[in-house]
Amino acid sequence: MSRARRGGRFISIEGGEGAGKSTVMSAICEALSTRGFEVVQTREPGGTLPGEAIRALLLNPSNHLAAETELLLMFAARAQLVREVVFPAMERGAVVVSDRFTDASFAYQGGGRGLDMGHIAEIERWAAGIKPDLTFLLDVDIDEGLSRARSRGGEPDRIERERDDFFERVRAVYLARAAAEPARFRMIDASKPQIEVVAAVLTALSEWLECLP
Repeated sequence: MSRARRGGRFISIEGGEGAGKSTVMSAICEALSTRGFEVVQTREPGGTLPGEAIRALLLNPSNHLAAETELLLMFAARAQLVREVVFPAMERGAVVVSDRFTDASFAYQGGGRGLDMGHIAEIERWAAGIKPDLTFLLDVDIDEGLSRARSRGGEPDRIERERDDFFERVRAVYLARAAAEPARFRMIDASKPQIEVVAAVLTALSEWLECLP
């Protein structure tokens, strides 16, 4: 029996702007599928019809949202995602891979916006009710990350329009969370060439899979 059928798993990918999460997401999903796992790929905010509607509201540059409103909308989308996608997939033994999860709220709304971390933790326990089994943190210097993000072209969204010091606070919280939970986090130097980043991620993923019961 494959490990995928003994109980589902939950993997998240975190990082600031321009960290290369999409590329890493594709590599992880392909590697898991090759090993015989059912893989469910999703993103935050989003992943459900209500969640995608909330995403559009959150990222629209014309919307001027209070920090508390932003936080609650993030968790509203997350609560729907967990109950509609994550829990059902894990119950049937699938591996869920998400582009961001609750760590992003601590980083962006806690670090970036300055909201109380204790309040975020309370909402996390109630609205999310789950933490990832494994989290990849793609860490890159703020200047380099923003340069990558801006080079993609297109109009920046509401979050991408923030000042550099906002993203410095986001990165600091991410690093602090990774240091506080070394068993869950895998730190990846995302400043390296893409091929090296993907190789580091896949090595860490393989080591983690070998330790599963």
